[in-house]
Amino acid sequence: MEQATKRPRGTGSIYRPKGSSVYWIKFFRNGKPHRESSESDKVKTAEKLLGQRLAEARTDMFVPLKIKKILVEELAEDLIRNYRINGLRSIGDLEARWEKHLKPFFGELRAIGVNSALVAKYVDHRQEEGAANATINRELAALKRLFRLGWRANKVSNVPWFEMLREDNRRTGFLESKQHDALATATAKVGLWLRAMFETAYTFGWRKSELLTLKVSQVNLSAGTIRLEPGTTKNREGREATMTLPLKTLLTQCCHDKKPDDAVFTREDGSRVCDFRKTWTKVCEEAKVPALLFHDLRRSAARNLRNNGVAEGLIMEIGGWKTRSVFERYAIISQSDIKRAMAQLEAGQQRDNAEAAAQEKSAALAEKSFGHDLGIAAPETVQDSRISAGGAGRTAPVN
Repeated sequence: MEQATKRPRGTGSIYRPKGSSVYWIKFFRNGKPHRESSESDKVKTAEKLLGQRLAEARTDMFVPLKIKKILVEELAEDLIRNYRINGLRSIGDLEARWEKHLKPFFGELRAIGVNSALVAKYVDHRQEEGAANATINRELAALKRLFRLGWRANKVSNVPWFEMLREDNRRTGFLESKQHDALATATAKVGLWLRAMFETAYTFGWRKSELLTLKVSQVNLSAGTIRLEPGTTKNREGREATMTLPLKTLLTQCCHDKKPDDAVFTREDGSRVCDFRKTWTKVCEEAKVPALLFHDLRRSAARNLRNNGVAEGLIMEIGGWKTRSVFERYAIISQSDIKRAMAQLEAGQQRDNAEAAAQEKSAALAEKSFGHDLGIAAPETVQDSRISAGGAGRTAPVN
């Protein structure tokens, strides 16, 4: 190693490694050595770089070279690995968001170069592509999470600020009771698996992901119950529900001649159902409910249970809503519910008016009966009779 010049103690050093044509700098911060190539064969260039690094080292904004070189793609790999290690069910969504949208924009950038201004440009870019605010927020949440994981691993020195967008796209779709039979017929034409999935979701309000992973061992036909194991649901908590008779009939056929670890919902060839979005769109169009999402069955189930007098706490337990605030976001009151409520209000008002009219009529009849029909003279009549009995100017005695 060739020492370029002798420098005062505490001001670092400049040297050229053996076999190298460029100069390197070395300095200490908090007792830790930091080395960096000047990428130049000129001593003055190395001295200028060393001066910059020494000035940075005296501030809290100093970032070590190894952190400066970290790419966003490396942080994403760490995050995906974290999802895989912890068995998080949303790893597929994370990988899709990264590959399709985040990676093309951020992947080759250094993590230190990502700031709030760049995040705002990404948001603008995604909005121009027509992405909904909720979709963009999920992508920003993934980006924020990979930075926080990198910060805990000392791979980034700070986490950028992520301004989340306002979401106002909550679904309000329902499947009305009169539409159920038409959709049941359409799903049955596709196969037993879709007919049974539809009925299960419509009855319990369970998520599509929970149904797709349902195993035969979780269906107790003798007890008439279905059980979701802890860790297999979105909130990681297990739950159990009792089957209705139609649902039990369908699931009995789905589980017939299958092993305990087999999936309940399989196609006619025995393959496991993974995605059926196109099929669902087709059957909804046939049943004349084209705008209905499979997830809307979750809202429909909640409303059906509530309309049948089931307590909201029990509905949350059956459907897997962990908090009241999340449950309320489903807005399980539809326009038809409001119409029924107004009809009930109007009927109540008419009933009250009828009762008030009946009371007035009854009071009038009672007053009439008291004065004439019961043979009791009114006060004026008594006075008149006294005058008649005693003659003019005299009052007849009252016994």
